[in-house]
Amino acid sequence: MTTEWNWEQLKFDENGLIPAIVQDAVSKTVLTLAYMNRESLQKSLETKETWFWSRSRQELWHKGATSGNTQRIVSMKADCDGDALVVQVVPNGPACHTGAYSCFAGEMLPVEESTEKSGSDRYAILGELEQLIAEREAERPEGSYTTYLFEKGVDKILKKVGEEAAEVIIAAKNRDPQELRYEASDLIFHLLVLLREQKLPLEEVLSELERRR
Repeated sequence: MTTEWNWEQLKFDENGLIPAIVQDAVSKTVLTLAYMNRESLQKSLETKETWFWSRSRQELWHKGATSGNTQRIVSMKADCDGDALVVQVVPNGPACHTGAYSCFAGEMLPVEESTEKSGSDRYAILGELEQLIAEREAERPEGSYTTYLFEKGVDKILKKVGEEAAEVIIAAKNRDPQELRYEASDLIFHLLVLLREQKLPLEEVLSELERRR
């Protein structure tokens, strides 16, 4: 676990609390907003799992102590003022008490969007798909194909990646652009599932491509 701050300079509020934004270290999805006091922060650092202070119950709260949905801490950062934290975690199940992957899984507020799209928006679907796969891993909805893959485990996922790679090769050899498009989509999907199972962010793969360029 990495930390990026002089913890003695953190600014707790009048109640001895500091807000902690919890983020999936792989998909970068914001999972929840909670609060830490000095004791819960210390326990988080010692155990490498998230501990918070429950304002409603007025007691320490170890995330996942009863549900099993713990959060392994990868890194912790403070903002420029030292009065808020970002905690990147690898979640072991849903973050929300409702069983949702994220506490922010509801409908988005309507915000006027520009009709113009930048070049990077062409690939926004990859980020959306990465987040959806993360949700499926955490929530395991019944009847979902992605749930099936995660429950079968890495061997099944690897088999599907191999099968889809072979289908891409066959489609390309047959000079069939429609079939190639279909099979390439399948391959990318299963590769993203594999990256999630291995807890490797797509961002790191893209960074590696950028480094090679």
